[in-house]
Amino acid sequence: VWFRRCTHYLFIVVVAVNSTLLTINAGDYIFYTDWAWTSFVVFSISQTLMLVVGATYYLTFTGVPGTATYYALIMTVYTWIAKGTWFALGYPYDFIVTPVWLPSAMLLDLAYWATKKNKHSLILFGGVLCGMSLPLFNMVNLITVADPLETAFKYPRPTLPPYMTPIEPQVGKFYNSPVALGAGAGAVLACTFAALGCKLNTWTYRWMA
Repeated sequence: VWFRRCTHYLFIVVVAVNSTLLTINAGDYIFYTDWAWTSFVVFSISQTLMLVVGATYYLTFTGVPGTATYYALIMTVYTWIAKGTWFALGYPYDFIVTPVWLPSAMLLDLAYWATKKNKHSLILFGGVLCGMSLPLFNMVNLITVADPLETAFKYPRPTLPPYMTPIEPQVGKFYNSPVALGAGAGAVLACTFAALGCKLNTWTYRWMA
């Protein structure tokens, strides 16, 4: 039993660390001034998927509503530590201090609790809620960062090659809304990753059997 339990905790740490590493640049839109919307959509989806798979795994492992939020807190603290290191090297710190994962993780917990710990409901309802909400909270993160133009001058980057020169978007069209695009893609993909998180739990038990 202790070996199985230790393996579970090891998985949780590994997933949490990797989730944090994959989302560590979640606020780095200021380094992609020309590609801000594209970066926002990609980062929003990556954050959603990494949060969902780890939080669902942890939630179904403990079976206690609230552990998804705790997992998001682990990701947040890990990110603060990593960004603190960046800050010590001279990079701006203010663009990731917003804990964007916590509200979405709370929705996962809520879906699990409200459906009396039903895994299928967690996958469907929790996945959709988390996938749709995170881009919205991520936009709050983007609004609170330093002025992109000011930062671009302060931290210059190499000139983009011609093939990467961005095309001016059609402002005002729904399909050009980064929040709508991120939420739509996130809502679909998050269900898949929530199912993966549940399956990881089952696989771990089988490996340890």
